[in-house]
Amino acid sequence: MPDARLEKLRYRAWRRGFAEADLLLGGFADAHLATMTTSDLDAFERLLDQPDPDLWDWIVGGIRAPAAVEGALLDRLRAFKAEELAASLRR
Repeated sequence: MPDARLEKLRYRAWRRGFAEADLLLGGFADAHLATMTTSDLDAFERLLDQPDPDLWDWIVGGIRAPAAVEGALLDRLRAFKAEELAASLRR
């Protein structure tokens, strides 16, 4: 049986209401949720609590996020975005 917290986070990641954020956060969730630590899950949940425009700017706009959400997980999201972009350019 899937972990209820993971399913809730996956759902929230895929249904942001902002298509680009859905694809980025949902894809990241699909790729990484199963291997995240509790601390990572807490950080991901904090990120999902943020408004889409702010979160998007922090990930792709090179804008530093507030200390409460800046950290290793946000860096992983930025790296994931860069990997996705590189993969799309190779296609």
